[in-house]
Amino acid sequence: MQAQQGELQLSFPAVHPASRSSKVREAIRELSVGGGIEARGAIFTKPEVVDFILDLSGYKASADLTQLRFLEPSFGGGDFLIPALRRIFASWRTHRSRNPTRAELESSIVAFELHKQTFYQTRDLISSLLIQEGLSVDDAEALVGTWLHHDDFLLAPIDGHFDFVVGNPPYVRQELIPAALLREYRCRFSTLYDRADIYIPFIERSLGLLGPTGVLGFICADRWMKNKYGGPLRRLVSDGYHLKIHVDMSDTQAFQSDVIAYPAITAISRAPSGPTRIARQPVISKESLERLAQELTAADHVSNEKVRLAVGVAKSSEPWLLSGANQIELIRRLEDQFPTLEEAGCKVGIGVATGADRVFIADDARLDVEADRKLPLVRTRDISSGEVKWLGKAIINPFNEDGSLVNLSDYPKLNRYLEARRATIMGRHCAQRNPRNWYRTIDRITPSLSCRPKLLVPDIKGESHVVYEDGQFYPHHNLYYIVSDEWDLRSLQAVLLSSLSRAFVSTYSTKMRGGFLRFQAQYLRRIRIPVWGSLSVPMRDELADAAVSRDISACNRAVGKLYGLSPEDMGTLCSAASA
Repeated sequence: MQAQQGELQLSFPAVHPASRSSKVREAIRELSVGGGIEARGAIFTKPEVVDFILDLSGYKASADLTQLRFLEPSFGGGDFLIPALRRIFASWRTHRSRNPTRAELESSIVAFELHKQTFYQTRDLISSLLIQEGLSVDDAEALVGTWLHHDDFLLAPIDGHFDFVVGNPPYVRQELIPAALLREYRCRFSTLYDRADIYIPFIERSLGLLGPTGVLGFICADRWMKNKYGGPLRRLVSDGYHLKIHVDMSDTQAFQSDVIAYPAITAISRAPSGPTRIARQPVISKESLERLAQELTAADHVSNEKVRLAVGVAKSSEPWLLSGANQIELIRRLEDQFPTLEEAGCKVGIGVATGADRVFIADDARLDVEADRKLPLVRTRDISSGEVKWLGKAIINPFNEDGSLVNLSDYPKLNRYLEARRATIMGRHCAQRNPRNWYRTIDRITPSLSCRPKLLVPDIKGESHVVYEDGQFYPHHNLYYIVSDEWDLRSLQAVLLSSLSRAFVSTYSTKMRGGFLRFQAQYLRRIRIPVWGSLSVPMRDELADAAVSRDISACNRAVGKLYGLSPEDMGTLCSAASA
């Protein structure tokens, strides 16, 4: 396994500054001198949380750190670097009974920061700290010159491996990265996939730099642990590393400013896979975090209220299952016994995106186009009550049933309406990419979908919100829909309204602020249901009656019978639904 990991690192070599293209150099320079905190993805971690992460990683003053190497990929204001330095000096005094010399410290730290002003401000702080610890001015200046690098961590040449890689990688969306630099990153990091943020390749490169017993300790957004774009990175962790510790930090004040983020702390080692220790939403205080770190790193830990053990969390590219052990065991059992929603004859889709809703969507009565060129539209607000209460919006349909665009010369009203708004329509990326088809919506509209009975599911909800629509409306892009030629949709609605569906979604979905879940197609498709033909007539009727009455307790009772669930199983599902 070690050879395989070494090969992985070598397949994405660093780029020496002299060999970078002029466009890449200019992009790096642009990032190094510009942008505020948000543009740079700089989020500062509270000191007690920094100490917690250092403790979880094993970088403790009580340990012998004198011969170990520490890497900080994006040191910012020194939130991690300064406490790490203090621990180095304390360790020397404990284990060697003296202060280290400059020569003894030279290989202890490697740290990067791209933003120029931040780099020099923190450089001065580190230099002052070294002088306070007893080094001469000359030795302090020499050390910061050796340790600290004003460069792009993702492209910089880095020698050797490290015992600890710790920090808070930058959180930067792809659209904020210059195109030339993004292309360079994509060439070198296989995990920069789909819409992944820049912290993803930071994790990939950091893992590749770990020594044989090295540990990575990061706090960053948890989206990658379950979302589509995190798949390649999850596979990388599963194939060659051990997810030792996961601490859910959502809804805690982990940072020095109030940011909309969904953070988690992970400790990952270069070791064979094994059990993962999991904690959730700890109290942010020095004393509480110190006690929790002791529990999470204790050699003989068994699951308790604060810390539990989970096996098989990192499994190939699959979303990480971080829920309670009973919930995961039940979900796995149901997955073994029943087919997926789509295997059982149901189709999950998403409503139409237009790219210019203010043009394509309007009040039906005022939308002056031919009658067969508009469809009544159902949106999230139309179903907020649990039933469809149409608010009168319609959507323009520029498509024939076969998917081709209509000829505008055949529809003078439609032509006149669209031409009057051509500038707005042409401002969309899809229209610029294909000017001949400038008036198409982003997604194809299939008119026959309006006439099909369907179940409608909003994307973000605190609970399962599944609404039956009898075949009159076309769904907007903020709604997922489910249709079936096999299952009775009212009976299926009861299953999806039950605690079982929320347990499936909560197991696989990322949780949003306030406890809301993403009821997206990728998670809905993971729900398991029996084959329709296996249901008795009384069972079918009981499910349908529960759905029509929107009685969640009745839905749960019916689903318990349908799946043969014990009272303990139902308790697990209800606990998962209320978590």
